[in-house]
Amino acid sequence: IAMKWVIAILLLICWSETLLSQTVTVVDRNNLQPIEHVLVYDPTGSVYTDINGEADIQKFSGSDSLAFYHSFYRELRVAWRDLAAENFRVSLRERVVNMNEVVVAASRWEQNKQEVPGKIAAVSARDVAFYNPQTAADLLTVSDQVFVQKSQMGGGSPMIRGFSANRVLIVVDGVRMNNAIYRSGNLQNVISLDANSIANSEVLFGPGSVIYGSDAIGGVMDFHTLSPLLREEGGWQARGGILTRYASANEENTAHAHLSLAGRRWGSLTSVTFSKYGDLRMGSRSHSGYRRPDYVERIAGRDSILIKSDPDIQVPTGYDQINLLQKLRFQPAPNWDLSYGWHFSRSSDVPRYDRLIETRDGRLRFAEWYYGPQEWQMHALTLRHTAPRRLWDVAKLTAAYQDYRESRLDRRFGSDILQERVEDVDIFSLNLDIDKGLSERTSLFYGGEWTHNRLASRGEERDIVSGTAAPIASRYPDGANYTTAAAYLSLKSNLSPRFSILSGVRYNHIRLNADFDKTFYDFPFEGIRLRTGSFNGSLGMVYRPTARWQFHLNLASGFRAPNIDDAGKVFDSEPGSVVVPNRDLASENAYSIDLGIVKAFGDRLKIEAGGFYSLLRDAMVRRDFRFNGQDSILYDGELSRVQAIVNADEAWVYGLETALKADLSGAFALRGSFTYLKGEDGDGFPLRHVTPAFGSVHLMYEPEKFRSDLYLLFNREIANKDLAPSEQEKPQIYARDRNGNPYSPAWYTLNFKAAYQFNPRWQVTLGIENLLDLRYRPYSSGIAAAGRNVIVGLRAGF
Repeated sequence: IAMKWVIAILLLICWSETLLSQTVTVVDRNNLQPIEHVLVYDPTGSVYTDINGEADIQKFSGSDSLAFYHSFYRELRVAWRDLAAENFRVSLRERVVNMNEVVVAASRWEQNKQEVPGKIAAVSARDVAFYNPQTAADLLTVSDQVFVQKSQMGGGSPMIRGFSANRVLIVVDGVRMNNAIYRSGNLQNVISLDANSIANSEVLFGPGSVIYGSDAIGGVMDFHTLSPLLREEGGWQARGGILTRYASANEENTAHAHLSLAGRRWGSLTSVTFSKYGDLRMGSRSHSGYRRPDYVERIAGRDSILIKSDPDIQVPTGYDQINLLQKLRFQPAPNWDLSYGWHFSRSSDVPRYDRLIETRDGRLRFAEWYYGPQEWQMHALTLRHTAPRRLWDVAKLTAAYQDYRESRLDRRFGSDILQERVEDVDIFSLNLDIDKGLSERTSLFYGGEWTHNRLASRGEERDIVSGTAAPIASRYPDGANYTTAAAYLSLKSNLSPRFSILSGVRYNHIRLNADFDKTFYDFPFEGIRLRTGSFNGSLGMVYRPTARWQFHLNLASGFRAPNIDDAGKVFDSEPGSVVVPNRDLASENAYSIDLGIVKAFGDRLKIEAGGFYSLLRDAMVRRDFRFNGQDSILYDGELSRVQAIVNADEAWVYGLETALKADLSGAFALRGSFTYLKGEDGDGFPLRHVTPAFGSVHLMYEPEKFRSDLYLLFNREIANKDLAPSEQEKPQIYARDRNGNPYSPAWYTLNFKAAYQFNPRWQVTLGIENLLDLRYRPYSSGIAAAGRNVIVGLRAGF
């Protein structure tokens, strides 16, 4: 009997412990991952879930039911008896229609998207995991609102509202990535970022110069990488994940792993990704002119033209890349936060496919043309202080150093001379960003930025038979430097619950110094000394007559100062042309108006529509030029027409953008978008970075543990007469119309993606892109897109 009483008492104690510490766990319905910051409530009170998706609900034990609310998920109410039946585990479905998104790109600080008077598109880590983009350039296409051009497989040049390259800005963890040699032609640097280590990314459409300075004319791509976490309680917690992926079209093999260690004051995050890509196979249907049956291979010391066994394989296009990320975080006190991040990226040699298919006199022009290893690393130290002070509530100081190295190597068919031009840029930067609340409704954002670019540039030619080497003209003036300094101020005020304004002003000062070496060219001047400045402003308004309507109007100016690439380079832009320096360049300025409407029908349907008009004054464009009075000069032994970057009178771009999201019955959802652009310069010529109209339609099915998307991507045609003059001079990358002239055909692809979550740790993904195996080449691209592409991924977390 005594033993029975002991057992009963022990059971009572265990039952009491369970009751006193009753915990509910909230997870995502599809990927089963814990959801932090879920509000759990009833009429008597509320609690929030922690980083593990857990909340103590013992105080609600007398309730009939509990409600679960998160701004990103559909609200759910569950009866207490049903909670117990499900072992106190709740799964929430992500909202298709969300009017309470939080964005950072508009002001460098978090704010409600409903208070932002411009267009911002976001790509979450959840979407990156599902769509499995191969590179950071492909990640941007997940938004369906950024067009990406590719000159080779190892690249991707984003085009935003008719602007690209050095007219759009890349920001990584608050640090500008654009440097002094970012060119006006298509730019492939975004692939230095690792798509698998991106926590979230946002694209700000339209001028962002008030907050971000030079180059932010067409828009800003703001990337935030994975960061270390801290624990409230003592001890250490380890979390991590691994990914392996295979894609059939280019035989991609990718392996990724990351590990996070969280302590009370210290945190660490390590990420490693390695990718290897083979030659890319294009589609097998339509536009046979894109096929190139021959390629060059050196056999027995001679260049030979060989015929491919499969003309749909684009030889050579393969390359590989490694990305490393290491972050450390230290919190010495609750209001101080210190973090350090090291980013490293290195590619192998990357074949420049659009150059390798150039012909002259009926045969291939180059035996070799490739980028040497593209290497980028960044060290960034950020100090953040959070406490109400006279001048700030939150202040953030970021000091960063970047080292960027690139090279170009080419050898003409039948020649033994390999030419190499190498650039190495050191970039130092300092950013101060401050958030100060002036009242409950009004916030002030202000700060400053300083950057300094130092360039080393050299050229060399080597005889690949004898091994002898000799110097040649470098691409840029060696030792040139480029410095910027700026201060900005922005004010956000909710004048009423229905009306918000966001305004700002910024001043930038730029200095460029370059001395020219006259060994190879008789320059008509010794060097360039550029001193220029620019004021920029913005004024935006948002009107919300109801919780389901939103109207916005934004007026903004942007600018781009001439950099070393604009003012000081010498290079062959295309066959038979050479670009030379121009010391009389001035900044170009953009003036933009942006209008938009958002309408939500309950929590089931949201429609967005907007239009914009941008005017570019003193636009920097490439035009025919004279060098020492001559319209042609010898460049690398070839008589070439002289061109230079000059200031034209003006250029303009306008466009319409629409998007739709609908939560259909059951687990189905619909999403779509459409973008139309038009642009010309002052002489009536089309602008080269104005893309064809493009869009998407997605039909999604998302029951528990499963997610799928059947979607259509499409582009309209650009006729020959609507191609920019510089594009008309690249017939090798375009199809031919009935008159034999180059044009960019319309195209569409049907695609399918799916993911199944076996348990909270293991997920398998399957994708089939270009189901119909159509052969197409995105506008202005030098390489045809992938044909039917099967992508299989396995992801695990712990």
